[in-house]
Amino acid sequence: MIYDYTLKTGKGGELNLSDYRGKVILVVNTATGCGFTPQYAPIEQLYRDYHDQGLEIVDIPCNQFGGQAPGSDDEIHEFCTVHYNTTFPQMKKADVNGPNELPLYTYLKSQKGFEGFQDHQYRALLEKMFSEADPDWASKPDIKWNFTKFIVDRQGNVVARFEPTADMAEVEACVKALL
Repeated sequence: MIYDYTLKTGKGGELNLSDYRGKVILVVNTATGCGFTPQYAPIEQLYRDYHDQGLEIVDIPCNQFGGQAPGSDDEIHEFCTVHYNTTFPQMKKADVNGPNELPLYTYLKSQKGFEGFQDHQYRALLEKMFSEADPDWASKPDIKWNFTKFIVDRQGNVVARFEPTADMAEVEACVKALL
């Protein structure tokens, strides 16, 4: 269950996800130098609009995709607050795939696998890049790129996975329906 996991914060503390019991949680792997980085703005807007109604954001910077999250946790946090005025909690930079992936991501991927990219300006580029690297890429539950989002309902169930190509209005609609 989602509440069994603990994460390190970017400031060196710990976040027990059990503290978010009864809340709707959006978990997202982020990067500061990605074509999807502007998604920080609508994610922050979601947080501001719905936090008082029970939404929590778990931002996990990740440098596994094109080296697009360079820098220390402090540098990443500064970038996000200066450029996007983020106020939601930011975790320590971590892996979301592979032998060093956060156990939370092992769990999330076991609950909601990859179901394809949505129509987006980067869809063809991403699909071409992945199919050249691995013909079976689409059948694997791995996180494919920065800004993949998981939504957890108030009972702790992983109810949705949104690829970075998803329209943020769809993410918001999902969150609103669960609040």
